[in-house]
Amino acid sequence: MPAPLERIRAETMRQSHLLIPTIKENPSDADVASHRLMLRAGIIRQVASGLYTWLPLGVLVLRKIEAIVREELLRSGAQEVLMPVMQPAELWQESRRWTKMGPEMMRLQDRHQRDFCLGPTHEEIITDLFRRVIHSYKQLPCNFFQIQTKFRDEIRPRFGVIRAREFTMKDGYSFHIDQASFDATYAEMYDCYSRIFTRMQLDFRAVEADTGNIGGSNSHEFHALADTGEDTIAYATEGDYAANLDKAVAAPPPARPEPSEPMIEVATPGQTSIGAVARFLERTESTCVKTLIVKGTESLVALILRGDHELNVIKAQKLDGVLQPLEFAMDEEVNAATGAYPGSIGPVGLQLPLYVDPEAAAIADFVSGANRDGYHHQGVNWGRDVPLADAQVVDMRNVVPGDKAPNGQGVIEFLRGIEVGHIFQLGSIYSEPMQATVLDQHGNDVAPIMGCYGIGITRLVAAVIEQNHDDDGICWPEPVAPVRLHILALNYPKSDAVRAAADDLYARCQAHGIEVLFDDRDERPGVKFAEADLIGIPHRIIVGERGLKEGNVEYRLRTLPDADVVPFDDVLAKLG
Repeated sequence: MPAPLERIRAETMRQSHLLIPTIKENPSDADVASHRLMLRAGIIRQVASGLYTWLPLGVLVLRKIEAIVREELLRSGAQEVLMPVMQPAELWQESRRWTKMGPEMMRLQDRHQRDFCLGPTHEEIITDLFRRVIHSYKQLPCNFFQIQTKFRDEIRPRFGVIRAREFTMKDGYSFHIDQASFDATYAEMYDCYSRIFTRMQLDFRAVEADTGNIGGSNSHEFHALADTGEDTIAYATEGDYAANLDKAVAAPPPARPEPSEPMIEVATPGQTSIGAVARFLERTESTCVKTLIVKGTESLVALILRGDHELNVIKAQKLDGVLQPLEFAMDEEVNAATGAYPGSIGPVGLQLPLYVDPEAAAIADFVSGANRDGYHHQGVNWGRDVPLADAQVVDMRNVVPGDKAPNGQGVIEFLRGIEVGHIFQLGSIYSEPMQATVLDQHGNDVAPIMGCYGIGITRLVAAVIEQNHDDDGICWPEPVAPVRLHILALNYPKSDAVRAAADDLYARCQAHGIEVLFDDRDERPGVKFAEADLIGIPHRIIVGERGLKEGNVEYRLRTLPDADVVPFDDVLAKLG
């Protein structure tokens, strides 16, 4: 007789006892495949915008993903902790992030009017723990992780659990006495993440990335490749270069040609966009420059790009003297500083700090605004007409497909991806302001170097589905599937033969430790087949009266269209 807990679990995996509220039609408010299928297959239900309840099948998938993540992190030497969701404002004020995080951080007060937040991340909490319990370099390096709820008040939650307000995340943090120690752990975490996503059978790419609000320098994102991904990945057609759009750079442009035209001022009435000016003057946009005026810490600042290129806001707001977050100057502010309105601004005689993108700095005889409404300059050249020595040449544009890749690795092409992991090199930007120090070998107080390592657990469920589905439903990869096997018993309540065979098969699965979902419901075969395809369990056994008369059942892989006829006694061997 099975133990009570085992008996309860066996009963709960019968579909007649299990909450799987499937939906026949596609929900009208679901924009991507993963969101549609998670709703239709009874994996999640929305509570409010960006907030979801995970139902039994969804919880099983989450636990599979968590198990893989936990196993590989423990294998890497990381230690598991569990930190609170609610965090005191004092710690965030120490790190100087209480205001920097902005409105995406949910703030609240307790009954004593003390300020708290729902943690969007846990750098402050782990640093506070570290300074309380770690005191000597002999205790380093140390690497901690947790699997915990996070809350970020997204301005526009979308794509189901891909961009939700409440989500489950694995976040980890390491502490080191020197750079060599950190570099070794960073490399191990890179390899650890690669193992995790490989075990989940994800098609993924690791790319250089911007560090965002977390801060620090150097980071890598791990993206599950998907056409519906929010992020653009730039990669080289040769070699291994890859970066997200906010970090990607192209090869340096060729040397600038010598001037061949005189600079002249021409009337361009009503022409205020690069496209309109280029057409009016019968030039290409690539022979024009555009001058964008943004707010700086001491004055307005001019950002100059080639006419056919787009500003990368993340790159631009990191420039010295530029306000962060980036803010464009108002039209009246531009006019007061330059004598003209946007659309007629150019670098000739402009009395503002200048940043020039390398591609803009590499063209000769270009068109630009004349700082006079309705007029532009033709034949402008750096050095002769605009002293380039007074400007700073720095990359601040989005790369485009076809750009030459760095280090001669072919050309840049684009992929779409869903960010599922991110590892950061933080330095001491948390340990120093929070006075988290250890004694080094000479007895001196030293702020340790920190690393930060995140994986989106709930987002991974959506990423797996985006890569593994067809017109009929989900096709779970076996490592993260809710269960391995789906038994469909046709006419189960009314057929003694089917009931006896299906119950026996189910019991054998339980005895052999095979995870199984048992469809014992009183439903038509067509309903069972359609819902089985929708739910997407990797292996399927169909028990029906017709086959049993000859001692057979049907076995089918979810990813194959046809079933095999297999002797009843041999069918479990098909699972491998």
